Amino acid sequence: MPSPTPEPPAELSSLAQLPLFKRLLARLLGGGLSRLRAQHVASWLQGQADGFRSGHGAGVEYGYNEGRLDGLEEGRQVLLIRDTRPQEHRAPGVDDNLFDDWRLPLTAELKKRIKADVARLLPAQAQPSAAQWKMIFSDTPSTAVIAGAGAGKSTSLVLRILLLTHYLGFELDAMTVVTFTRESRKDFMAKLVEVMGLWGHVLSPREAREVVRTFHSRILPMVRSLPGFGQLQAFENLSERGLFADEGADSNPFDLRINDAQRQQLNACYHRLHSDNPRFREVLVPLYKQALQLRELDQDHPDVRKRMAVTELASKRDEELCDTLEDLWFRAGAWPIPGIEPDREVIEINGSPFHCHGYIPELEAWVVLGFDPRENPQISRPGAKLTVRAEWAVKRTLFQAFCRKPLIWLESYESAKCVLSSLAGDATAGPGFDYKVKGELASAPLLDCFVMAAGFIENLGLDVSAAVARMSFAQDDPDRFFFEALSLFWKALEAHLLAQSPPIMTYNRMFSLFGENTPENQALLSDELLRPLSHLMIDEFQDVSPQIVSWLRASLREIRRRGPAMQVGRAARHSSLLCVGDDWQSIYGWRGSSPKYFMEFSKQFPSPGTTRVMLSDNYRSHQHIIDAAEHIVRAAPAIAGKKAKASGEPKALWPVNVLDRDDAGLAKRLEEHYRRGESILMLFRKSSDKSLINEYISSVVNVDSSLPAEQRRLRQLTYHSAKGLQADVVFLLGDCLHLTRSPYKNQVYRMAGLGDDGDAEAYDNAQKDEILRLAYVGITRAVKHCYWYLDGPEAQAGNGPKASDRIAGDKAYFADLRVKP
Repeated sequence: MPSPTPEPPAELSSLAQLPLFKRLLARLLGGGLSRLRAQHVASWLQGQADGFRSGHGAGVEYGYNEGRLDGLEEGRQVLLIRDTRPQEHRAPGVDDNLFDDWRLPLTAELKKRIKADVARLLPAQAQPSAAQWKMIFSDTPSTAVIAGAGAGKSTSLVLRILLLTHYLGFELDAMTVVTFTRESRKDFMAKLVEVMGLWGHVLSPREAREVVRTFHSRILPMVRSLPGFGQLQAFENLSERGLFADEGADSNPFDLRINDAQRQQLNACYHRLHSDNPRFREVLVPLYKQALQLRELDQDHPDVRKRMAVTELASKRDEELCDTLEDLWFRAGAWPIPGIEPDREVIEINGSPFHCHGYIPELEAWVVLGFDPRENPQISRPGAKLTVRAEWAVKRTLFQAFCRKPLIWLESYESAKCVLSSLAGDATAGPGFDYKVKGELASAPLLDCFVMAAGFIENLGLDVSAAVARMSFAQDDPDRFFFEALSLFWKALEAHLLAQSPPIMTYNRMFSLFGENTPENQALLSDELLRPLSHLMIDEFQDVSPQIVSWLRASLREIRRRGPAMQVGRAARHSSLLCVGDDWQSIYGWRGSSPKYFMEFSKQFPSPGTTRVMLSDNYRSHQHIIDAAEHIVRAAPAIAGKKAKASGEPKALWPVNVLDRDDAGLAKRLEEHYRRGESILMLFRKSSDKSLINEYISSVVNVDSSLPAEQRRLRQLTYHSAKGLQADVVFLLGDCLHLTRSPYKNQVYRMAGLGDDGDAEAYDNAQKDEILRLAYVGITRAVKHCYWYLDGPEAQAGNGPKASDRIAGDKAYFADLRVKP
């Protein structure tokens, strides 16, 4: 550092520092000289002092800077220490990827060789497009393939397996292709065996079955590997023939039908719980009451308005009608009923008296006997103009519209027996009554309702009891008691099933045992059980549920955790995930599936590298079919950038014909196409529509059903079950409607993190989008022609949203032939 500036020499010091005599003399001389204007010594001396200081300071500063630079340069030649540490402390980041950072070893030469082999061994129509090659050659740990309807994804998946096995040497037991149903699995296995054979690999049916699986057939061996569960059976696989191991593991996961073997277990559990748990018995009472009560009718209903005119007349003959009905019930041995007090209580309907037949104290409800459908419908009272059945129908309508007392209407002798069993506490055959949860389209046996509600909750990755504890309902809402009963029953059922010999478990519980909430169970699995999940290829990924996603993520995380030791001595190392799907074909939200996991693929399956492939070519339909279907569905949220184009041989363009419901006209058109030798799909929304239309197309049905299976050209299916199929001509019968509001599903949807933040009706809003996707699926089954028959407004149930609202009559790809009002 520079030294302080020194004082000037003594001779240049200020006058104030001189002795007194000299100061006086200097002042005299200085004053004289100053008057003579010759000089001013003080100023001269002061200037000399200032000049000295200034020059000294500048010299020192210059010298200091020069010396400092020389010193720094000399120091650099020895050591430079620079502090590059961050000013704030930061901890290491978290690697949350499900995969190692690796790539498939695909060189340009290898790709060229594979393309040449495919061109030589596969027919021209099976040659992959540029986008399909991108899917086949994806070298990143994760790959999302957006494959629209008719995109030819199956062949691409088979070639992907061929790449991994034949060209890269990956072992087959390190990979799994997942399909959703037994039918799709069978088709894919046949294609895999055929293509592998062209490359000289003779794949046995057993080897193909090991590779091509359903989720269910992969989880079952995992649970069986745990101590004490070696003979475990899946509840969904039970059959009337007894327990069987794997045959049902490939069944349709969306099939909700309950068979007799399953019902036997449900009933046995119900009987024990009903006997042992007083609270369970208590919460069933309001369910009995709600289920057995007469359904209300709006007073503006046409039947009500018509029968109101005869209210007074019906009242006058009501006691005689009661006598007649009680006689019929007595002769059938169905009356009186223990637990029901005979009581002709008078109920006033529009000022006119009518009568009940009895009272149930336990339910605090009145009972009216109905006309059993097995009785002769022509029975009449003496002198009456109407039959007993008709008189009873009038009374029933009036009670539905104007009676607000708790009322149970026993429709038949059989329903009375069920009530009798329930009231007597005889639950060996189950509850014996149907129930309708708010939001469901129809009532069902109570235990069936339990299974459906529990399945929906568990598919969302939630525990039934925990989810029920977070629900809330109005004080007088019977669903409040339904879900409390469900919570009690489901816990008892799981214990009951595990207590069987061999033990039984639902698939949902199996998946939850190995989900993200229980990683310790994953650690119990052997390498041999986990290795097939190393390289996963999943079809129809848009239909995956949160429950399955949790299991997949947990499995992939465990595979990565085990590291290279799991794959010692093997060509297939690390892990990968390739998912193929189409969010526009996600139509199983009512079972708990969601397209969210495909639409947010990179977020849901974090990876150091993800390849995104868009398969836009449609090899099935012509452009009018594609454009009409996309116009319908485009109002729903979707992956950005989707637009399919017709590929392959040029096809004639036919618009989607939209017509008023006309079963006779439909039958005529169908017969014409069948005579031309074309394949036909008849798709309906309601099973009742199939029965109605069969009356008109019975001749074609009879001819077609007499042919060998491979020659049949007519199939009749629901919209949902037609996914994956195609036909020259498609007939759509009925609209895609959102008819109900489901309070409980809205609640659990939010619990599962589905839907937008703050959306109180997340499930219902998702269903409004799903009806558009369902129409898209129906239309895109068509190769050439699509006819859409819609009911008129008077036949529509409610005023909710419907897919047909999106029909655009001004577009060339629609021909709206409906009669305008």
